[in-house]
Amino acid sequence: MCGIVGILGREAVADQLVDALKRLEYRGYDSAGVATLEGGKLTRRRAEGKLKNLEKRLRDEPLAGTSGIGHTRWATHGRPTENNAHPHATEQVAVVHNGIIENYRELRAQLEKEGAKFVTQTDTEAVAHLVSREIKKGLSPADAVAATLPQLRGAFALAFLFAGKDDLLIGARKGSPLAIGYGDGEMYLGSDAIALAPFTDTISYLEDGDWVELNHKGAAVHDAGNRAVKRQVLKSSASSVLIDKGNHRHFMAKEIHEQPEVVGHTLAHYLDMANERIDLPKLPFDPANLKRISISACGTAYYAGLVAKYWFERYARLPVEIDVASEFRYREAPMNEGDLAIFVSQSGETADTLASLRYAKEQKQHVVSVVNVPTSTIARESDVVLPTLAGPEIGVASTKAFTCQLAVLACFAIAMGRARGVLSEKQEQELVHALIEVPRHMAQALTLEPQIEALARDLAKCKDVLYLGRGTSYPLALEGALKLKEISYIHAEGYAAGELKHGPIALIDETMPVIVIAPHDRVFEKTVSNMQEVAARGGRIILVTDAKGVAAAPVDSVLTLTLPDVPETITPLIYALPVQLIAYHTAVTIGTDVDQPRNLAKSVTVE
Repeated sequence: MCGIVGILGREAVADQLVDALKRLEYRGYDSAGVATLEGGKLTRRRAEGKLKNLEKRLRDEPLAGTSGIGHTRWATHGRPTENNAHPHATEQVAVVHNGIIENYRELRAQLEKEGAKFVTQTDTEAVAHLVSREIKKGLSPADAVAATLPQLRGAFALAFLFAGKDDLLIGARKGSPLAIGYGDGEMYLGSDAIALAPFTDTISYLEDGDWVELNHKGAAVHDAGNRAVKRQVLKSSASSVLIDKGNHRHFMAKEIHEQPEVVGHTLAHYLDMANERIDLPKLPFDPANLKRISISACGTAYYAGLVAKYWFERYARLPVEIDVASEFRYREAPMNEGDLAIFVSQSGETADTLASLRYAKEQKQHVVSVVNVPTSTIARESDVVLPTLAGPEIGVASTKAFTCQLAVLACFAIAMGRARGVLSEKQEQELVHALIEVPRHMAQALTLEPQIEALARDLAKCKDVLYLGRGTSYPLALEGALKLKEISYIHAEGYAAGELKHGPIALIDETMPVIVIAPHDRVFEKTVSNMQEVAARGGRIILVTDAKGVAAAPVDSVLTLTLPDVPETITPLIYALPVQLIAYHTAVTIGTDVDQPRNLAKSVTVE
C-alpha cells in the first residue's frame, strides 16, 4: 500500500511531492524518496524512515526540477534501506511502484544475462531495466512502457519519469489504484485523490489495465489493449475529508476494489518475498509446546477465524476451538495453561471479544490479537499483535478488513506449521508463493463485476437466499449470507453443503436461489452431489467456481461465476470478493443505505 505521486509543474516540484506524500502517510511506510529532472537528467533524493528524514535531505541537497515523482515505500522485496527506497532509476527512466512483481526473479535473471547491473534487492528495479532496454532498442518512452507492461505478472501501480522528457509522465495500473489530476497547465498522478487534493479537485481514475501519458496540456489514456479510451473526469471532495470515495458510488465499493492493494500490503508485512518465507515477529512462546488453539471473534471476524481453524489444523496440526465471543465470555470454558488464544477484531474495541480476551488471560493463555487498529484496547492487552494493514474501513459491512484478517491468519498458520516441524521448507515456500499471487488473482476476480451486477437484479426480487460450501468455503457461505442480510435486508442462510439434506432442503423450490461456493478442490465432488439435490428440486443454482469446476459440474446453473484456478490454500481470499460483490450490487439495486445499513454500527463496544 505504498504511496505514489507525480507532478508536471511550472515551478520546482520537490516540496509539493513531499506535501502530497504526507497525505498518504496513513497507508504506512518505512522509506521515501523523490526524483526530478534537472537539465534533462534524472536526479533523486531518498531516505530511510519517515518523511522528515527526506525533508532534511532535500534541505541539504535541494532539487530544482519542475517535473517529478515521489514515493512512500512499505518494504516487500529487500530491507527498508535508503538504497532500496524508491524511485528506482537507470540513466533513461525513474520509476515508483505500488504492488508486487511476482515474476521479478525470472526478469532479473534474464536482464542480468543481457548485461543489466542491479544495485538493489527490490522487484521494482527490474521494471526500470525493462523499460530502459526497450528505449535502447529505439522505442519511444510510451512504446517502451507498452512493451514492458505485458511482461509483468502481479498487481501494481507504476509512475515513470524519463530523462530529457520534462513534459512527460506515464502511469499504469493493474490491481492497485492510480488517479489522474487535472490542473491549470499542470498535471498530476497519485495513489488516490487525497494526495492530489492540495493541487486540484478535478480527478480521473484509471481502470484496471489502463496506462496513461501525461503532458502539461492533458492526459491520453490507453486500455490494456493499447487502445485510446476516455475515462470520466470527476470533482473530488478529498480536500475536505480524510477519506474519499474516489470514483465509486459507496465506500463499500471502494473498499472491495482496494483489496488487491491492501491485502498485498498486509502480506508484505509478514512475508520474506525474496526467499518465500514467513517472517513473523518473535513469539513469547514455543509453538512446539502448544496443545490447543482457541479463537474468538464476532460477526465477519468470527468467519475469518473459522477459515483459520481449517488452516491451523491442516498446516500446524493443532486442534482449534472457535467461539463467538458473546458466547465464549460467559460459558467458563476450561483452558489449559500455556495454550494459545487468538482474538480477531477490526476495531480492536469489540466489547465481547475484549471480555473474552481478559478471560483467556485469567486462564494463563498466550494471547495473540489480529486487529486493524494497533493502538486499540485489544491490541494493548495482547501478548502479540498481528496487525491487518487494511487502512480505514468506512463501510459498516466489513470487506477489506475480512480479507486482510484472512491474509494474516494464513501467514500465522503456515509459520506455526513450520515452527512445529509439520511443514518442510519446500512446503512453506510453496504456500508462500501462493500467497504472493493473491493480489493478482483478486484483481482478476473483480473483473466478474458486470456479471454480478446483472445477477443482482434478479436476486433483489427474492425473499430468501441459500448459500452452500464445504471446507473453507463453508465459512464463506456464512459470510455471504451475513453480507446479504446486513446490507440488502434479504433473508439469507449459509450452510455446510453436507447439511443440506438434514433440513434446509425442505426450503428449496423454483423460487429459491442457491449460491454454491465450490472451487475445484478435494471436496468438489461432494459439493456437486449437493448441487444435484438442489437441481432435482428445481432450485436456481448460482455456481461460484473455477474453470476446472465449470468443466466438471454436471448440472446447469442459472449463472456460473468463473474465478481463476488457484491453490486450495488461498481460495477463501479470492472467493470472498464475488461474495461481497453479490451482496453489494443486490443492495444497490434495492436502494438500501449500503455504507450505513439500518440498526448496525461499525464498532460494537457494548454487549
